[in-house]
Amino acid sequence: MIYYALPIAWMLDLWLGDPAWCPHIVVLFGRCIAAGEHCLNRGAWRRTKGALLAVTLTAAAFAATWWLLHGLALVAGCTGTLLLSGLLIWQCLAGTTLVREVRAVFRALEESTEAGRRQVARIVGRDTSDLTAQEVRTAALETLAENLNDGVVAPLFWLALLGVPGMVAYKMVNTLDSMLGYRTERYARFGTWAARMDDVAGFVPARLTALLMALSHPRTSLSTLRFVGLYGGAHASPNSGHPEAALAGMLHCRFGGIHSYFGQQVDKPYIGTEERELTAQDACFAIGVNRRVECMMVVLTVGLRYMMETV
Repeated sequence: MIYYALPIAWMLDLWLGDPAWCPHIVVLFGRCIAAGEHCLNRGAWRRTKGALLAVTLTAAAFAATWWLLHGLALVAGCTGTLLLSGLLIWQCLAGTTLVREVRAVFRALEESTEAGRRQVARIVGRDTSDLTAQEVRTAALETLAENLNDGVVAPLFWLALLGVPGMVAYKMVNTLDSMLGYRTERYARFGTWAARMDDVAGFVPARLTALLMALSHPRTSLSTLRFVGLYGGAHASPNSGHPEAALAGMLHCRFGGIHSYFGQQVDKPYIGTEERELTAQDACFAIGVNRRVECMMVVLTVGLRYMMETV
């Protein structure tokens, strides 16, 4: 039923994004993670306790989704399963919300740099209080590229492989990483497994994201892929550098540099060498790339699931 539910869910995401009035599954995940971290991230054996939390929550997300879908199928039949699948897929997609947030960052910068800093703080984990206008634009576009993988391609990849339970489990892994996967004193040991699980789950999707980004602009596909080959590994994360390098190559700009996380300076390698001023036109171009990649990935996922479920 996924090849029916996914187009509906994607249209809902394009139309509504993540509306504030709708309870969201990632908020529930965040509360579970925060409660577990509060109880376990203390004393000895922090790495072991962090691993236990990450594995338990991921397995619980997969099992609960599987149980709900199969239980609903017995009670409400295909219609109920289709509706619940569509709802969960919609909540696991984050393409439209991020696009709206990036547009809001560039609009806020037209007002003032301080307004841009406040707006970009909604979508990045780094400290934004001292960012220049150029650094605000760079942070927004880096996040747009990275989260094209985290919020669209990777969830759909796991949907194609493991169905809706796999997609929901991936969102739990990604949420664990976004909350715990920092190399700071508080999370360096406790968040190790969360970070590594996200690295593994996103390994193939990140490279697929870069490939689709390159293919979305045929005239520069080969040069973009060469750029990704040069700079895709120039990142602390084994995955984030690939979509970021693809966008940097397409925009002929430079990402990376020194960032501050929870008061600690993190020196990220530069992706690219051409340091130029980013503009609102660059944001429009990047958003267009995101939308085209979304379309391609939805078509790929629907096609793959149709073949898997009908053969």
